[in-house]
Amino acid sequence: MTQDHSRHGVLLVALGTPDSPTPAGVRAFLKEFLSDPRVVDLNPLIWKPVLYGIILNVRPRKVAKAYQSIWTENGSPLMHISKLQQQKLTEKLEAMTDWPIPVELGMTYGNPSLSTGLKRLQEQNVDKVVVLPVFPQYSCSTVAPVSDGLAKAMLTRRNVPEVRMQKEYHLDPDYISALADSVRRHWDANGRADKLLMSFHGVPQRYVDEGDPYEMQCHATGDALAEALGLSSDEYLVTFQSRFGKEPWLQPYTDETVNSLPKQGVKSLDVICPAFSADCLETLEEIAEEVRDEFLEAGGERYQYIPCLNDDDAHIELMAKLALAQMQGF
Repeated sequence: MTQDHSRHGVLLVALGTPDSPTPAGVRAFLKEFLSDPRVVDLNPLIWKPVLYGIILNVRPRKVAKAYQSIWTENGSPLMHISKLQQQKLTEKLEAMTDWPIPVELGMTYGNPSLSTGLKRLQEQNVDKVVVLPVFPQYSCSTVAPVSDGLAKAMLTRRNVPEVRMQKEYHLDPDYISALADSVRRHWDANGRADKLLMSFHGVPQRYVDEGDPYEMQCHATGDALAEALGLSSDEYLVTFQSRFGKEPWLQPYTDETVNSLPKQGVKSLDVICPAFSADCLETLEEIAEEVRDEFLEAGGERYQYIPCLNDDDAHIELMAKLALAQMQGF
C-alpha cells in the first residue's frame, strides 16, 4: 500500500542570493548573512563596528561587480537553478508517489525566506514538513542556521507544523554516483586533465577544532568520489576555497594550491565543487574565472570547470529519495 503523503510538503533550502547585483542589493544580503553568529561568531562588541563601519561600506561595491559578471537574463544563477530544482523535484515526487507533494523554496538569507517557504506550504494544508537543505556536508555555518531559522520562523505561528530535516548526505551512494557521472561526462566531452581538484567551501579551522564535522565529511566525499572514478591518490586533490578574514581556515587553500601546481608539472586541471548543489558566485566567478586565470598565469595550459549538479536528473532523483526517506513513518 502506498503511503498517504497528502499532508506532507518539502522545503528546499539554499543559502540565498542578493535580489539584485547592485551595491544596495548586495549590502542588504551581506548585512543579514554576516550578522548571523553561526557565520561569524566574534564578540558583537568587536564585530558589529567592523561590519557596519567598514565591511558594509566597502565590500558591497566589489561584490556587486562580481555578481554582475555572472548575472543572467534569468537573474541570479543560484535562484534560477533553485527554481528549476523546485519544479523538477515537484514533478519527480508526484511521479514516484502518484500524489502531489508541494515543494517550496526557502533561503537561509534573502528571499524567499524560510518563513515565507513555510507559510506557502501551510497555505497548501501541509502540516508535515521535510526540510531539505542542499548542503551535502554538514557545517555549523550552513546547516545549523537552517535549524535556527526554522525555530525563529515558528515563534509567531499559532499552529506549527511537524518538521524533519535532512542533516547531511555526504556519502549517500546516489550523491556520489551523480558526481561521478558528471565527471565522466565531462571527460568524455573534453578529455581528462592531469589532476582532478575537488574544491570545497572553507570554514574557519577553529570551527572544526570545536567539533564541526565538516572537514572530515569533505574528505570522505572526496575519497568516495575518487574511488568511484578509479583515481589513485596522486590523481586528485581536496582543497578549500572562499576564505574570509584573517584567522586560519581549512587548508590547503584552493587558490594557493592551484598557483603551485604548474611548478610541479601539472599543466592541465579539472575542477569540481562537490559542496555546492547549484552554481553560484563562488563557483562561476571565483572558481571558473578567478582561479582559472591564476592557474594559467602560473604556467598552466588547460583548466576546465565541471559544473555543479544543478537540475541534473540524477540530482533531482537524489533529492526525491532523500525527501521520501524522511517521510517514512512521519
